[in-house]
Amino acid sequence: MYFATLTEVPILQGLIGSGMGQGPALALLLAGPALSLPSMIAIASIMGIKKTAVYCFIVVVLSTIAGMVYGFIMA
Repeated sequence: MYFATLTEVPILQGLIGSGMGQGPALALLLAGPALSLPSMIAIASIMGIKKTAVYCFIVVVLSTIAGMVYGFIMA
């Protein structure tokens, strides 16, 4: 999902207020800017498609792990 700069925080405040956990919110904050379509296009034009796919995979995995760890610690 693409968020404009500095709109992530109010959107996540609303989601957390609606019952979203803090771990998934952290994962969204970490992965959102890195995996936006403009960011991926820029990265692909510089690094190539294969390296961009690996980069996206690593961002998803590490953001998920960070969100899970943070969720377990804060629960």
